[in-house]
Amino acid sequence: MSQMNRRTWLQQASAASLPLLMSNTTRATESPARPKLPVAAVVTEYTPNSHTDVLVGKILAGFQQQGGLGPDLYLASLYTDQVPERDMSRALSRKYKFPIAATIEEALTLGTNQVQVAGVLSIGEHGTYPHTPKTKQHMYPRKRFFDEITATFKKYDKVVPVFNDKHLAYRWRDAKAMYDTSRKMNFPLMAGSSLPVTWRKPALTLPEDCEIEAVLTVGRGQFEAHGFHALEAQQSLIERRTGPTGVIAVQTARGSQIWEAERQGLWARPMLQAALDVIPNVAKGDWEDILKDDSAFYFLEHQDGLKSTIAMANRLSVHYAVAVKLRGQEKPLATWFKLELNPPFGHFAYLLKAIEQMIHTNQVSYPVERTLLTTGILDAVMHSLAANGKRIETPQLAIDYENGNWPFANQNRKH
Repeated sequence: MSQMNRRTWLQQASAASLPLLMSNTTRATESPARPKLPVAAVVTEYTPNSHTDVLVGKILAGFQQQGGLGPDLYLASLYTDQVPERDMSRALSRKYKFPIAATIEEALTLGTNQVQVAGVLSIGEHGTYPHTPKTKQHMYPRKRFFDEITATFKKYDKVVPVFNDKHLAYRWRDAKAMYDTSRKMNFPLMAGSSLPVTWRKPALTLPEDCEIEAVLTVGRGQFEAHGFHALEAQQSLIERRTGPTGVIAVQTARGSQIWEAERQGLWARPMLQAALDVIPNVAKGDWEDILKDDSAFYFLEHQDGLKSTIAMANRLSVHYAVAVKLRGQEKPLATWFKLELNPPFGHFAYLLKAIEQMIHTNQVSYPVERTLLTTGILDAVMHSLAANGKRIETPQLAIDYENGNWPFANQNRKH
C-alpha cells in the first residue's frame, strides 16, 4: 500500500474553517450564525445512552439534551437497523417530527429522486449482531451501511460528507475498501472515537515533529470495543512526532503473559506508573494480583522504530491515560483523557462539533487516516489475542499522514 503523505493535510485545510476550530471553548455550544443543515442518521439502534442517543440526541435536544443551544444541524431522517424493546426512535419521531426511513436510500433521499441531506451520520454501535467465531470481533454492519450510503450517492450522482462512528469496520479489508471508495468518489469521510476530542488533564499537546522514546497508554474494558478508544487516544497524541506514523507489527499478552512480556522488555513499569499518576481512583495493591485474564497489553512496533504499549488494565483503573517520554526529557509527560460517565456525556458534544464543522465546510476536522490506522491495528490485535499472543506483521499499515496543527483535534479543554 502506498504511503499517504502527511504533508498534504495542512494544504487541504480550509482557511474558512480555522476561526471555529481555533476557538478553545469550555462548552460545546459556540458556533457562528449560519443555517441549520439537514442530516440523515443511519444507525443500528436508538436506545437510551447508546451512541445514537448521545450524538443524534444532541442534534434533537441541544448539547445538554435538555433543550437549548445545539449544533447547526437538524435531523431530516432516521434509519434504524433494529428496533429493540427499549427503542426511543418512534417516540422521538412523533415529538420532533422527523421521518423514520424504511431503507438507507430513503433516509438520504427523503423518498425523492435526489440526495436531500447535507451530511450522513453512520452509527454502527450497539444492537444484536454476531461475533466472528475465532477472534470474537463484533460484526457491526458499518461496511454494509457505508455501501448502501455510497450506492445512493452513485445512483443520484451526488456526494455529501459522511461520519462513521468508532472504527471503520471490524476487519481491515472492509476498512480499507471504505477509505478507498471515499477517495475515489471524493467526499469527506471522518470516523473515530470521542477520546481524541475529550478533555485532557493536565492539558497536553505534543510539539509538532517531536521525537518520542517511549509511549504507554492505560485503557479499560472490552479488548475490541474499548481497546479502540485507547488506540485512538494514543494515536491522537503521538501522530505529531517526526517520521512515518505507520505500524509494522503487533503482539499481545494476556494475564500471566503480561509479566513475561515485562521480563522480555516489551513494557516498563515506570511508564505505566506515569500514566496511572494522572488519573483518580487507581486500585491499590500488587499489580500482579490485580491484572488477571480480563486484562491484556498490546505491543505495537511502529515504522520509525518507536515501540508503544496499550495496557488494558481492567480492575487497576477505569480510565484512559497516556504517558509519553520525549527524547532529551528525564520524566515522561502524561495526561488523563477525561470522560463524563453520566448523561449528557459532554465529550460526545465535542465529537458532534467536529462532525458539524465537516458538514458545514465540506472539509474533515481531522484526518480519517488516523482511524484507518487504528482500525487496522485493532484487527491485528484481536487476531493476536486469539492466537495466544502471536506476533503479527502488518505491512499493510504503512499509513503515513500529516497531523500537524489540526486545531480541533488538539484542543486542550478545561472541564
